[in-house]
Amino acid sequence: QVQLVESGGGFVEAGGSLRLSCLASGRSSSSISTMAMGWYRQVLGEPRELVAEISSGGNANYADSVKGRFTVSRGDAKRVNLQMNNLKSEDTAVYYCHANSGLDIHYWGKGTLVTVSV
Repeated sequence: QVQLVESGGGFVEAGGSLRLSCLASGRSSSSISTMAMGWYRQVLGEPRELVAEISSGGNANYADSVKGRFTVSRGDAKRVNLQMNNLKSEDTAVYYCHANSGLDIHYWGKGTLVTVSV
């Protein structure tokens, strides 16, 4: 069992920045470090979409809409971060931390709300 807890969401004006962080617990650092981790977001009435993910080897990929503005990174062994720069109103959503184990078991955080105003 892995628990994921997001932090860092809030209100920001367009053009501003936020940094999201996700802390994993429930397993050892070595176990969590083997998992792919990342971020999804969801707007009410829309499907949940991938924002950014990073593999255990450090390879990252991003949604086209955030390329050049967002950066996903692994912090310590149990943390994944999402630096969001030049935020736009279209980035407003609930952001969910995600982890995928080697057993193809998926874990989700409860989400943190990001609201971007113009």
